[in-house]
Amino acid sequence: MTSRFELLGFVTRKLAASLPLLLGVTLISFTLTVHFGPDPAHAMLGKNPTAADLAALQRELGQDRPFWMRYADYLHRLATLDLGHTETSGEKVRDLLARTMPISALLLAPGFILGTALALFLAMVAAWHRGGRLDRLITGVSVVGMSLSFVIIIIALQAVFGVWLGWFPVRGWAVDGPASYLAHVTIPTLAFVFASIGYNTRFFRAMLVNAMNAGHVRTARAYGAGPARIMFRHVLRGCLLPIMTRIVYSVPALAISGSLLMESHFSIPGIGRVTYQAILSGDQPVIMAVVGLSAVLFAVAVTVADLLCRLADPRIRLA
Repeated sequence: MTSRFELLGFVTRKLAASLPLLLGVTLISFTLTVHFGPDPAHAMLGKNPTAADLAALQRELGQDRPFWMRYADYLHRLATLDLGHTETSGEKVRDLLARTMPISALLLAPGFILGTALALFLAMVAAWHRGGRLDRLITGVSVVGMSLSFVIIIIALQAVFGVWLGWFPVRGWAVDGPASYLAHVTIPTLAFVFASIGYNTRFFRAMLVNAMNAGHVRTARAYGAGPARIMFRHVLRGCLLPIMTRIVYSVPALAISGSLLMESHFSIPGIGRVTYQAILSGDQPVIMAVVGLSAVLFAVAVTVADLLCRLADPRIRLA
């Protein structure tokens, strides 16, 4: 049995191994933002600034310092969550993220959970009836879901449930209780489920079919074990590692791309919409904070996936 000290040492080693990734992502994003992004000094001084005024403001902002000093200062501020102030409103970036990230989590969590659970269920049904009508039907629906654009799905659901039927709001986030929350989150949840179920179902089905070819699974079927017992006790255990890895690795992509697209279309004040507006306005503190924290989130997801695999498979613990 793995002790707490062994798990702590494993997590520490994994996080230390993620440092080159964090440094690489932050270095690239810092270089692109600072050297190829808009100059805050020009934006603050307006049109046709004098050379003296521009140099004085750049000196005040610290832009005259060497590159490595500015990068080291950025890493220090990222580590201490001293992310500066937004250039558009003057609000602290830390407060902005603390206000918008819970909204994004509340928006995306139902679709992620329901979509993953439904895809796993459909994959189990398709794998059990491999080659049959249900398998072909589920596979065909999965292909259709993979072929449709996420934007088309969002627009279609908004048109049907928001404009034509008028059941749910299609824009805004006026949430003041459970009823209003369910009303505002229904269409985004349906959109995310439809957009993700195709890819997940095909992946899960492939893993389950491969696990069903194992000898102990065929033996269980020969002894007359029921479908639920075989699936949950034998098949699902055999492909638990790739399924867990895919689910955990989906979280960073969901938090970044999913929130940006959905919040932009639904006008929801989450981290995705804030990032989109920062890109349009060239708000460097917000962009650099989001990129840095996204790299941290991905590194944490990699560590969590490895830790879950280590706990689930004794062979990995002994390796």
